[in-house]
Amino acid sequence: MTALRRKVLMPDIPSLRPEAARTLARGAVIPAHPLALDADRRLDERRQRALTRYYLAAGAGGLAVGVHTTQFEIRDPEHALYEPVLALAAEEMDARADASVVRIAGVVGDTPQAVAEAELARGLGYDAVLLSPVVEGADPARLLERARAVAEVMPVIGFYLQAAIGGPVLERAFWREFGRIPAVVAVKAAPFDRYRTLELVRGIAESGRADGIALYTGNDDAIVADLLAEYHVDSADGPRTMRFVGGLLGQWAVGTQAAVRMLALAHRASAGDHAAHRALSAAAVDLLDANQAVFDPANGFHGVIAGVHEVLRQQGLLDGVWCLDPEEGLSPGQADEIRRVRAAYPELHDDAFIAAHRDEWLR
Repeated sequence: MTALRRKVLMPDIPSLRPEAARTLARGAVIPAHPLALDADRRLDERRQRALTRYYLAAGAGGLAVGVHTTQFEIRDPEHALYEPVLALAAEEMDARADASVVRIAGVVGDTPQAVAEAELARGLGYDAVLLSPVVEGADPARLLERARAVAEVMPVIGFYLQAAIGGPVLERAFWREFGRIPAVVAVKAAPFDRYRTLELVRGIAESGRADGIALYTGNDDAIVADLLAEYHVDSADGPRTMRFVGGLLGQWAVGTQAAVRMLALAHRASAGDHAAHRALSAAAVDLLDANQAVFDPANGFHGVIAGVHEVLRQQGLLDGVWCLDPEEGLSPGQADEIRRVRAAYPELHDDAFIAAHRDEWLR
């Protein structure tokens, strides 16, 4: 009876593998994994595997699969690609990654769908789920209920998505309550808004669990700013300083090895290395320029996924920029802009590294 009562009062909390937990807490480059399609818009398994191999060889500390950059349409019945795409990445990580690589699956939809996707991801050996905040008709209270349900299945990474592509406005109180969910292990901040990013950090600080929740930037327009920022905030235990330890980014689906070097500079800078701080600061606007070419903000982010594809196509890892939605593609002039920034900032784009290993990854 005592054991039964203990089980009822103290249910098991999903937790990360120790090696993955250390990586997530220390901070890592986590690319948002794209989807490789052929000209008929069917999965190109060879190139899909090649992308995973590139990210792992480049030193990524984790992979996020089934997220926005992978295209949410993979879940549509006519495509039915969610499980196959997660399985392919898991197979490659089984074969090529050590235990420290964090395996993250994107989950979406209302509570039943999100829980079902989390259960599938758990069965495929993923460590945590990145929980999309986009649920039709859901208010913050319902989003919290959904997060608690998913957190009974898998460790959860929260996600503040920019409003321009459908994300809701989530106040500090939401993030305070979200952070109190025991299985929340990280939060990706991607509102593309400095004020809202600050409110997220303040909410996590007030949750009382800040020491157990890693902050990751998803603000592709402010990567360096986030990595260098110190947030002096009030917490449940008094004033404290918080930092972003890594990034989970669509931008880091290209130039991944360069991103690993950049994050190493950020960690050195946060430890007091002034030369590293200057070097990273000097790269901030270059990276912003590269990002505007890829993410297409001038056209309301219409070409954001196709832009990632175009970089990888120009480098020979993808065969085209096809998306599952035929209406998604490059904006006029976007391919030329991408060529321009690749030529202007070769140190950000891994061209030589990819050229040296591309044939091996495509085998």
